[in-house]
Amino acid sequence: MQKVHSADFPFREEGSRMTDLIKRFLEYVKIDTKSDEESKSSPTTEIQFGLANKLVEELKGLGLEDAAVDENCYVMATLPSNLDKESTVIGFIAHMDTSPDMSGADVNPQFIEDYDGKDIILNKKEKIILSPDAFPELLCYVGQTLITTDGTTLLGADDKAGIAEIVTAVEYLVKNPDIKHGTIKIAFTPDEEVGRGTDHFDVKKFGADFAYTLDGGQIGELEFENFNAAKLTVTVKGLNVHPGYAKNKMVNSMLIAMEYNSMLPVNQTPFYTEKYEGFFHMIALKGEVEKTVMTYIVRDHDMEKFKEKQELGIKIAEFLNHKYGKGTVNAELTEQYLNMREKIEPVMHIVEIAEQAMNNAGVEPKKTPIRGGTDGSKLSYMGLPTPNLFTGGHNYHGRYEYIPVESMEKAVKVILEIIDLYAKK
Repeated sequence: MQKVHSADFPFREEGSRMTDLIKRFLEYVKIDTKSDEESKSSPTTEIQFGLANKLVEELKGLGLEDAAVDENCYVMATLPSNLDKESTVIGFIAHMDTSPDMSGADVNPQFIEDYDGKDIILNKKEKIILSPDAFPELLCYVGQTLITTDGTTLLGADDKAGIAEIVTAVEYLVKNPDIKHGTIKIAFTPDEEVGRGTDHFDVKKFGADFAYTLDGGQIGELEFENFNAAKLTVTVKGLNVHPGYAKNKMVNSMLIAMEYNSMLPVNQTPFYTEKYEGFFHMIALKGEVEKTVMTYIVRDHDMEKFKEKQELGIKIAEFLNHKYGKGTVNAELTEQYLNMREKIEPVMHIVEIAEQAMNNAGVEPKKTPIRGGTDGSKLSYMGLPTPNLFTGGHNYHGRYEYIPVESMEKAVKVILEIIDLYAKK
C-alpha cells in the first residue's frame, strides 16, 4: 500500500514540494466555506467571509492596495500594469465556497509522495480506499505527489486550488517586477456551488476586457462551451381515500409520477450519456398519495435539442392531464444558464492564447465541453467573456477528491504565460 503523510509532515526537505503555493492551498482548505442551497441570503453562508477576509489581507500584503470584500462576499483586487503602453485588461476568477454535498469542515489533507500507482488508504479505520481500479486517472500521476482527503470530508480543491494558483501567480509578478504585464484583475466569488456565484458580480466594477475562471479539473482542461441548462419541476396532484373503498375514486400521485418518468427517453440520463449528449436527470423525488413532486435538471449543448427536451417535458404533462384530468400534472421550467460558446466565439483569441500558454508551459491542451455549468457561462452573457482553465483536481465534491502538486504548479505557469503573451501583443 502507498505510504501516506499528514499535511504537517515535513517531507522531501531538500527540493521540498511544500512550496508557498501548497502552503497557501493547505491554509485555504482548512477554512470551512460550505455554501447552502436552501439559504436566501447573500452569501448563502456567513462562514464564507472567513476566507474572503483572509484573502483581502493577503492581497493587500502583496501590494494590491484596492483589495476589498463587499457586503455580498465578493473579493476584488487589481495588480496595476507596469507597461509603458495601453494593454488588454485580463481577469482571473475563482470561487471560495465548497459543495454543500459533503462536509468542508475539519479538512485534514494528506500527502502521497512519489505515487506508485497502487491503492491509497485514505482512512484505515473506515476502510476508505482511493483505488486506480475505480479511478483509473490516478495512473496518469505515477511518480508525482498527490494531495488527498482523509476519507471523511471533501478536499476543497474545487475551487481553493484555483484561488491558490491565482494568488501565487500574482505573488510571483509582484516579487519579479522586471516581468512586464498589463493590468490584472482578480475576483473571488461566493456561492458558485449553488448556482449563485454571479448573482451580485459587478462586471463594470471589475473592469476587465475578458477573464478566465480557474475552476476546471484535470491538467490541460480548456473549456469554452457548456450545457444549456434548465430545472424542470413536475408536481402531480392525487386524491386519497381509504384503500378498501378506493375503486374508481383514488388517484395515486406517485403512480402518475412514475408514469411521467417512464415517458422520458430511457437512454437520456447521465448514466448513458457523455461528451455533447444531453440528459434528463431526476435530482429529487418526494411523494405521497395526494401529492408528488419530482425535480429534474435538463441539459444539452445543442440549443435545438435543449428546446426539444423542454418541450417534451411539457407535452408529457399535457398528455397525462388529458388522461387523468386537467390540473393533475403541472410541469414548470426554470432557465438556469446557457452555453457560453455563443459569447466566446466572437473573441476566440482568448481561447487561442490560453492554448498557446499551455503549450508554452509544457501542458497538452484538452479542449472539452463542460458537462455542467460554470460562472464563466453567466459572466459571458453579462458581457465578460470567460472561458475556464484547469486547476488540476479530480473527483470534486466527495471523499475521493485529490489533486497532484505538479498539476497545480503547471496551472500557475499557464496563468503567467497568458499574462506574458498579452503583454507582448
